[in-house]
Amino acid sequence: MQYLGEIISIGVAFSWTATAMASEVATKRMGVFVSNVWRMALAFICSALLMFVFTGTFIPVYADSSAWLWLLLSGVVGYFFGDWCLFNSYIWMGSRYGQLFMTLAPMAAAFAAWVSLGQQLSWKALLAMVITITGIMITILGRGEGKRVKLTLPWQGILFGIGAGLGQGFGLVLSKIGLDSYSAGVPAELLPQLKDYLPFSANMIRCIAGFVCFTIWLFMRGEGGRLLSSHHDHKGLGMLMLAVIFGPFLGVGFSLMAVQYTAAGIASTLMATTPIIILLPSWYFFHQKITLKVFTGALISVIGVSLFFLL
Repeated sequence: MQYLGEIISIGVAFSWTATAMASEVATKRMGVFVSNVWRMALAFICSALLMFVFTGTFIPVYADSSAWLWLLLSGVVGYFFGDWCLFNSYIWMGSRYGQLFMTLAPMAAAFAAWVSLGQQLSWKALLAMVITITGIMITILGRGEGKRVKLTLPWQGILFGIGAGLGQGFGLVLSKIGLDSYSAGVPAELLPQLKDYLPFSANMIRCIAGFVCFTIWLFMRGEGGRLLSSHHDHKGLGMLMLAVIFGPFLGVGFSLMAVQYTAAGIASTLMATTPIIILLPSWYFFHQKITLKVFTGALISVIGVSLFFLL
């Protein structure tokens, strides 16, 4: 089908909008660590069932030790660190602003690729980075008393937002290395029929890392009792299930699939429109005002991401 990759990418942007809003509700009810333990467990189960239905096995048979290592590391960086920061940003400033900071992810991915893969950073990429950061700065800075510039968002939320963008970007590069290693281990005669499912299988390995890290950290914090009692919060679990379906399960899997059918730059640009898409649902469900400043900042950041890939 023509433009299949582009259609998938737009769907992913809407999917991430849904998971961001559902995650905000669940996190404010259940807490960051409890929410993420449930989220990683549910995402793993969904991914394993999908793999069994379409491949006949629950486990990634052709993933060698190298693929496991890189994908587990990606899970630690992307899911544990990145999502820990992202969910905390939802608590401090809401999913609308949290998603705005995710436009930093392509910049972080480019820097990680430069360090680990030797990819060069052109002046065009640097220009796109500046534009992206400018859009974020427009949103978070304002005039205080005496016309002095001040932060219009909590500094804790801003730091968590930056951490989320960095974790997402670095985790993406690690995922690519792991997925390439995984694909190389699949027999050539089976690769055509399995290539659409490899991203979901690879994501399942990443979920294992996220689940283990969040669970260990939760019990170290003495919140085991909170986890055990959380099954009574039906609304919180319902929101988490929505977040899982549209996030780690379908969203991440289809985001990896999108780059198989269209250029990575086009796919990444379309998927990065979430900060604009989320404005209207946030206004409707959370009664958050859409100001010209917020819209302009989000638009400039998305333009920066677009230039990053398309220049």
